[in-house]
Amino acid sequence: MTAATVQPLLVAETFGPTVQGEGPSCGQQALFVRLSRCNLSCPACDTPYTWDTTRFDLRAESTRRRADDVASWVLSNSARLVVVTGGEPLLQQEQLLPMVTRLAEHGRKVEVETNGTIAPSPALAEAVSAFNVSVKLAGFAADRDRNRRINPSAINALAASGKAVWKFVVSTVDDLGEIAELQHIYGLDPIWVMPEGTTSRVVIDRARRIADEVITLGWNLTPRLHVLLWGDQRGR
Repeated sequence: MTAATVQPLLVAETFGPTVQGEGPSCGQQALFVRLSRCNLSCPACDTPYTWDTTRFDLRAESTRRRADDVASWVLSNSARLVVVTGGEPLLQQEQLLPMVTRLAEHGRKVEVETNGTIAPSPALAEAVSAFNVSVKLAGFAADRDRNRRINPSAINALAASGKAVWKFVVSTVDDLGEIAELQHIYGLDPIWVMPEGTTSRVVIDRARRIADEVITLGWNLTPRLHVLLWGDQRGR
């Protein structure tokens, strides 16, 4: 498919400069491109306007934008880090590739946030700087069906890219056992654990409860820096 025939991206919002609030790039100045639509439905999701048709009119919550136009917006800003998030960005990876390729050619670092259920194409894996893979644990996803939220072939493909960082959202110490199981099965490394929450109080409280065990297990702990700074404010 030529660039002229690639379908536009379904974009929920673009915003920044702000800071990346999670994972190994936490605190770095960043621009965000949030794509619309997701293949999972998680009750604790903080961006339901990208997928939840029972509460939102997705047509009103998204726009169709050419990849080149989104890339031009990014390049008009000085931040070197670009975070492509969702929703589930890999649902649109064919449309996404031209944007990521152009940004990489201009020296921008592009991180793609994904739930780990869809394998990236070789071309996209080559173009991105990192995949921040947030495999959904049983306590987070609405659909407890393991086969829906965990796709072994996609996880293996992401691991094989050499660019995957594994970021798990947890609510209690009990969630850490499932992470350890997934690490054992798939050889996941490095692992970052993030407390679920949309207020600074909840994030800090849960981080304190899990911190010692995360350290004992040899993993990394990440806050939700944007929540600590701005709460549940959209576009931050």
